[in-house]
Amino acid sequence: QTFPTPFSQCFSVQLAAQVLDDLDDEDIGFGLVDEKKDSAVAKKLGLDEVESIYIFADNEIIEYDGELAADTLVEFIYDVIEDPVEIIDNERELKGFYNMDEVIKLVGYFKSERSAHFIEYDDAAEEFHPFVKFFATFDPKIAKKLKLKLNEVDFYEPFMEEPVTIPGKPYIESELVEYIEQHDRPTLRKLEPHSMYEIWEDDIDGEHIVAFAEEDDPDGFEFLEILKEVARENTDNPNLSIIWIDPDNFPLLVPYWEKTFGIDLRSPQIGVVDVEDADSVWMEMDDQDDMPTADELEQWIEDVLSGKIDPDDDDDDDDDDDDDDDDDDDDDDDDDDDDDDDDDDDDDDDDDDDDDDDDDDDDDDDDDDDDDDDDDDDDDDE
Repeated sequence: QTFPTPFSQCFSVQLAAQVLDDLDDEDIGFGLVDEKKDSAVAKKLGLDEVESIYIFADNEIIEYDGELAADTLVEFIYDVIEDPVEIIDNERELKGFYNMDEVIKLVGYFKSERSAHFIEYDDAAEEFHPFVKFFATFDPKIAKKLKLKLNEVDFYEPFMEEPVTIPGKPYIESELVEYIEQHDRPTLRKLEPHSMYEIWEDDIDGEHIVAFAEEDDPDGFEFLEILKEVARENTDNPNLSIIWIDPDNFPLLVPYWEKTFGIDLRSPQIGVVDVEDADSVWMEMDDQDDMPTADELEQWIEDVLSGKIDPDDDDDDDDDDDDDDDDDDDDDDDDDDDDDDDDDDDDDDDDDDDDDDDDDDDDDDDDDDDDDDDDDDDDDDE
């Protein structure tokens, strides 16, 4: 597993208590559903995944797929209870919109909140809230700076400099939903604590390209800028999706990742990881003082996508090692058999030698006896 997740009823109660303590000013309840005792309740509520957290808000059921930490869950709940569409009314709010470059976001220009086209937009926002950020403006001046026409919506992929205008305005809810679902896997996306499991489960052919880089570290920042450049140049490739993980956001998981992947997260790393068994291959940095160039990084990524670099190759190497060990064992057995045969032959030779010696001794004794008999006969004659 890439993310160890302790989850028990005792842990759930503790988490609930911490969350409720932080939300004491809000009209929010927290309930626990026992898998065995409350199976009928779970079925009625549509809760089909055990050891999961579900949030009910405005007739919507939202599954929480993030880190099991009270502060992260509380922050997520506050996002849920916010309006699904944030209105941009002034320059300060527009600046805040531009600074939010790590998430998928949409912005539209509409006549007013009562506009039928805005209502369709708002309904679509509820389908993805709070994972996709929706913005809107009713101010012509703000719309001009956003380069938006009336009833037009722009789609911003994370870390991309320019948006894409969704074709076919004015839109109905289903058209917006369909477009977002077709483009909800960015070329480069950041692993966030509140959605870490959801992102990890969204793999391509059972693998992820993963980049570790601390944004506040000079080397990490440089590497991240190179990564963004590569992502922007390859944003039209549907098979390319890179997950960026800032180790500072997951301090408790850093030792686990270093042990599992065999890497040092004090410096930037990029590798391809098998999501099932966590087998991985990591790009070798020729010089720790210099980050790879965009061309070098792009070539490495192309090798991954073509299958030239594959974490499953490690499994083949392990199998070969096992075969070599078996061959060595067979050779040892053969040597032992040969040694045993040699020992048996030596023993047989020794036995033959002993028998010959015994025969010689017997012959000598017989000769001595004959001589003694002859001497006795001579004495009698005398």
